[in-house]
Amino acid sequence: MNPSKKGTIQRLRDFAKPCKGLLASSVALAALAAFCGIIPYAAVSQIISNLMRGQIQPTRIMPLALLALLGYLASLWLNTYSTIRSHRAAFTILAHIRKAITAKLARMPMGTILDTPSGKYKSMLVDTVEKLELPLAHMVPELTANTLIPVLMLIYLFLLDWRIALISLATVPIGLLCYMGMMKDYEARYARVLSANKNMDAAMVEYINGIQVIKTFRQDEDSYRKYAAAVTESERSKSDWFRKTNGFYVAGMAVMPSCLLGVLPLGSWLYINGRIDADALISCIILALGLVKPLIQALRYTDSLAMVDATVQEIGKLLDLKEMNRPQKTVSLPNHEIAFQNVSFRYHETEVLHQLSFSCAEGAMTAIVGPSGSGKSTIARLIASFWEAESGCVTLGGVDMRKIPLSQAMNAVSYVSQDNFLFHLSIRENIRFGNPSATDEEVERAAQKASCHDFILSLPRGYDTLAGDGGSHLSGGERQRIAIARAILKNSPVVVLDEATAFADPENEAVIQSSISQLVAGKTLIVIAHRLSTITAADTIFVLNEGAVAAQGTHQELLAESPLYQALWQAHIGTKDKGEEEA
Repeated sequence: MNPSKKGTIQRLRDFAKPCKGLLASSVALAALAAFCGIIPYAAVSQIISNLMRGQIQPTRIMPLALLALLGYLASLWLNTYSTIRSHRAAFTILAHIRKAITAKLARMPMGTILDTPSGKYKSMLVDTVEKLELPLAHMVPELTANTLIPVLMLIYLFLLDWRIALISLATVPIGLLCYMGMMKDYEARYARVLSANKNMDAAMVEYINGIQVIKTFRQDEDSYRKYAAAVTESERSKSDWFRKTNGFYVAGMAVMPSCLLGVLPLGSWLYINGRIDADALISCIILALGLVKPLIQALRYTDSLAMVDATVQEIGKLLDLKEMNRPQKTVSLPNHEIAFQNVSFRYHETEVLHQLSFSCAEGAMTAIVGPSGSGKSTIARLIASFWEAESGCVTLGGVDMRKIPLSQAMNAVSYVSQDNFLFHLSIRENIRFGNPSATDEEVERAAQKASCHDFILSLPRGYDTLAGDGGSHLSGGERQRIAIARAILKNSPVVVLDEATAFADPENEAVIQSSISQLVAGKTLIVIAHRLSTITAADTIFVLNEGAVAAQGTHQELLAESPLYQALWQAHIGTKDKGEEEA
């Protein structure tokens, strides 16, 4: 089946494969509970019949009372055990969904991920998936029980008297008509509620994450207005949903349980005319009282079914997004030269690289410079396999990157950007991300090479100090050096520096440059830089302009031959001189 064509049931079946046994046993237990749930009704009707006939001997009443109690207790126990198993299944399904989403994100192009606000991914992984827990845990066993109980009762009613059985159902079609009115445009209205809630969650995360920038630039009012608008839309969507749903719901709730309006007159008439005995009439009345209630309980899952459908389809849309289709088998790489062959790439509708061709020699330093928006960082991310070329190919050791397993490509390339993320773990574990099997001694040697060992030891708990959320407990320069230590520990043959010193102050820049020299020794190095003074020693410099190579050569060659490089160099020298004067 084409994944994009999968329906909600098929997706749930796929997610539920690890716990099919739990779900099956939950349904079986719920069915047994439904059968046991009929026993008290039958026993009580017999007790009342005996009392009406004057047969009040304990030997007649007590066994029936005990049978009713045992039926109730058995139904309660079976339902409880069924719910326990369905909860275990639901938690397994939720874990499977979350693993599927995170695995999907790992296979998706980084551009797709970066184009989506982080709040939406948080909402998807935490809030959206969590909404499935209660419906999945309760709907499977309870919907089974609440459907089977009225069916079994109705069969018993037909065995007692088919006429009363039919009249007991007279209110059901009317109630169902009310529910049909409630379902008009239900899917669209409920989808609006879910969308509004998702947007509100995303706006909330964005507002909280950006609170420092908001306050710094005095954008409190505008930013709060955006958040308030999302909250207002959420409230309005829910109000609209309730307003157009509740009238029909209340009408259905009032009409459907009123089956005695037909059962009592018809039953009385049949009894008066001798067409039904008292025992059967009493049993019919008691069964009719319990006939519609579980059916109403089942219909109450309308919201849950709609929510499950919308939620699973939303998850499905993410799982169906285009991903990087890489092979699994490791390939042989004769060398670690990087080459672009007629590569084109676009963001949405805008093409940023146009038939680009160049190569970065193994073991050499290649620099890529150019004005903002010329495509420098796009090149770095294509090399790091964050994206894939639309046409042409990027090769590593002469092999098309698309034919190299993603794990192998990631191991071969270390990518260090200007803003490397640190996890809310110890500094030791953040460095160990470069090589999860590294010993503490190897971690510390990498830190020494990255010139961050001394400042780590000065922290309150040394290497066991928590880095904070995103590395918030450390300065920008300290975070950068830890990221470089992580890359040193990874020890990849290709290193991509994407403006790694862009935001460093002069003091930190010198330290970071020293750290980088340890990282790149003997490696194929590609440097994306706007501080041209850091790449004057490069073996080859490619000057980009509007997604194409405008010039290439050494620093001295480009100063002599490339007007664009001369302009970039003069702008850099002017900025540097101005900064030194201000200092």
